[in-house]
Amino acid sequence: MNCQKELLREMLVQNITTNSYALDRVTNENKRYKLNTETASIEFIYRHIGETMNLFGYFLGVPSNIQNTTIGMLDTGQEFEIETSKLYIDMGYKMLENLIINSKDEDWSLTTDTPFFGTVSRMRLFSHILFHNSHHAGQISLTLSKGKAFSSELR
Repeated sequence: MNCQKELLREMLVQNITTNSYALDRVTNENKRYKLNTETASIEFIYRHIGETMNLFGYFLGVPSNIQNTTIGMLDTGQEFEIETSKLYIDMGYKMLENLIINSKDEDWSLTTDTPFFGTVSRMRLFSHILFHNSHHAGQISLTLSKGKAFSSELR
């Protein structure tokens, strides 16, 4: 494997490893935890990570059949199955791994139009996906340590 692919792979592996400290602790028992009534629940954030990774794949040439239920949405108390959200996260990481394996160096400098950032290189979008995952894994970690379950009428 060439140096660029190895670097991308190492970044991906580190993202998976670092985020796993929070993501692997999400359970059906703590999925409704929130920091307060104004913040999103763990289950919403967890689903959002999986959906976003896969839906951002569209801009990298990998369309997904996963439906958006969280991007640009508020947590209104809808329920999400933890097992499905975990599957989406695993699928997203696999999609990124396959992109690295099957890409050429020059593919990463190609640009793509996004509604979020305008026109960006695929490398910038890849790095944003990793940052986005870490950002939300941090929210989950904080909620796991400081949050509590809120009743559905407060959600």
